[in-house]
Amino acid sequence: MTSLLDPERVETVALTVEPSMTADAFARDPDERYPLVLATPVMVAEMERACAALLRPLLQAGELSVGARLEVAHVAPTPVGGRVRTSARFTGREGVLYWFNVWSEDAGGKIGQGRHARAILPQSAIESRAADRAGP
Repeated sequence: MTSLLDPERVETVALTVEPSMTADAFARDPDERYPLVLATPVMVAEMERACAALLRPLLQAGELSVGARLEVAHVAPTPVGGRVRTSARFTGREGVLYWFNVWSEDAGGKIGQGRHARAILPQSAIESRAADRAGP
């Protein structure tokens, strides 16, 4: 199965930072204040998207890839209006986990990097397990 993943292939996704993508947009309490720069959760989501795109050719009908592990550093801020390109490269498989190197860059250079692991599972199994956790 991993033979379909070319370790030389890089998948890249891109976005332009909008106010809804900033750290400040994640504030929940009236006294919380965060900077108007790309939020780490948004950068991480882009890293997941790039990895998921590399796995898409392996998916069978009814399957999805899901994030399982993440080791990431967010090292520089990107302002509203900044363009961010996030890339992933497959590095290997350990059991059910597919590992990727991930990195994000803006006009000033690297803003984040790390490793991400994903697994391929039936969508019904994921959603059933989530429903079981919802409680009474």
